Amino acid sequence: MTPMANTETALKEATTVIDGALGAALVDYTSGMALGTIGGGKDLDLTVAAAGNTDVVRAKVRTMEMLGLQEEIEDILITLGTQYHLIRLLKGRGANGLFLYLALDKQRANLAMARHQLKKIEAELEI
Repeated sequence: MTPMANTETALKEATTVIDGALGAALVDYTSGMALGTIGGGKDLDLTVAAAGNTDVVRAKVRTMEMLGLQEEIEDILITLGTQYHLIRLLKGRGANGLFLYLALDKQRANLAMARHQLKKIEAELEI
């Protein structure tokens, strides 16, 4: 598969290929700004989610540093009553400080497949 042209293409794929996707965002966690969003709505403000999840990522990175863990965070899962919120930290050239955020409908989503697809989308994303 050829590398994706941009953020918009990657986010569009995330919400069309992944069953149960409610919305997705590419977020810069150094600033807390969403570089791109798709989906969401009145019940899921992706700009607010981007800023809030930035705090989650920063806290986890800080905790790992304090613990002296030399591991890389692959993803962070937040499980709600009706939704999964998946945060995937991006690796690779130009991707430092970025994460993909995906909100899923718990009833329709397959969490293992969503993680697999998000990893694939990350690999194809050109920043």
